[in-house]
Amino acid sequence: MSQEYPVEEFWKFDIRVGQILEAEKVHGSQKLIKLTVDFGKEKRTIVTGVADQHEPSEFKGKKMIFVLNLKPKKVFGVESKGMLLLAEDENKQTYLVPVEDAPVGSRFY
Repeated sequence: MSQEYPVEEFWKFDIRVGQILEAEKVHGSQKLIKLTVDFGKEKRTIVTGVADQHEPSEFKGKKMIFVLNLKPKKVFGVESKGMLLLAEDENKQTYLVPVEDAPVGSRFY
């Protein structure tokens, strides 16, 4: 079993719906894809390590779920300002997407 935390720890994360405007492989990397994501009031660059299982073209126009209030991290020279959420088992990765047509920028709880 994993470690347990008080629910107040969860509320610290800013989890939102974002719509991917652009996606491209990061030059020099086999695994990284650079996403340009619209969150309504702002656009962000987010780097995700899924190019070994997915093509950038699969992402364009899709709404997915992201964590926004993480410290920016520079990866292969690209500053990433968030994290794409996904579920993963030993066979594949599955992306978390809004069930309904949630507006861009909507917060997840």
